[in-house]
Amino acid sequence: MSQLYVLPLVVRIERATPPERTDALEAAAMAVLSLLDDPGEWAAELHAWQSTGKIRKVVRRARGAEWRRAIALPGRTVEHRTAEVRVHPPVPLDDWPRDLARLQVGGTELADTAEPPPAEPPILWANPDLDMSAGKAMAQAGHAAQLAWWASDPAERAAWRAGGLAVSVRTAAREDFQAKVAAGLPVVRDAGFTEIEPGSCTFVADAPWLYGRVARS
Repeated sequence: MSQLYVLPLVVRIERATPPERTDALEAAAMAVLSLLDDPGEWAAELHAWQSTGKIRKVVRRARGAEWRRAIALPGRTVEHRTAEVRVHPPVPLDDWPRDLARLQVGGTELADTAEPPPAEPPILWANPDLDMSAGKAMAQAGHAAQLAWWASDPAERAAWRAGGLAVSVRTAAREDFQAKVAAGLPVVRDAGFTEIEPGSCTFVADAPWLYGRVARS
């Protein structure tokens, strides 16, 4: 049996200046895409993680000295509007670096204090019927971005790369979400480890080139 790996993501949440929720979700997705597009020296870890067929991600929060310790570890930081998210190379599920393992998973309650800018594709649509913490939603947005990347061909990936691997994250209208789930788009179905029921559809990745790319539900 293959060893299980997990992709650590750390979001910076300073008490006085927390990021906007949408910015944090988009930054998490972009951080995942950055690693998929260019794993650099972590190609072996990325392969070990993806080869299990389980793309588990865990989001932890840090501030002050915790954040400084996190960015001292191998990884890559994405700065996106008000948010900073650091993605670290995949690690075995039961063997995290100490300075990451001691970070809190809970407490990622973020809100949008202003209307996000207009969405541009690829758009990662959240299920309006699910109540997810920001940390949970960040991991799910990362899954959606990853499924969209896998479903894109080399030319589509090149165009996405030229746009800075940007994504928009928004909450779908209830009737629209179910239509997108049925449209052959990449759909995230949660494993049910935390917060929501196993098999729940959490996100759909939507871009013009993605329609019909995956088996319809």
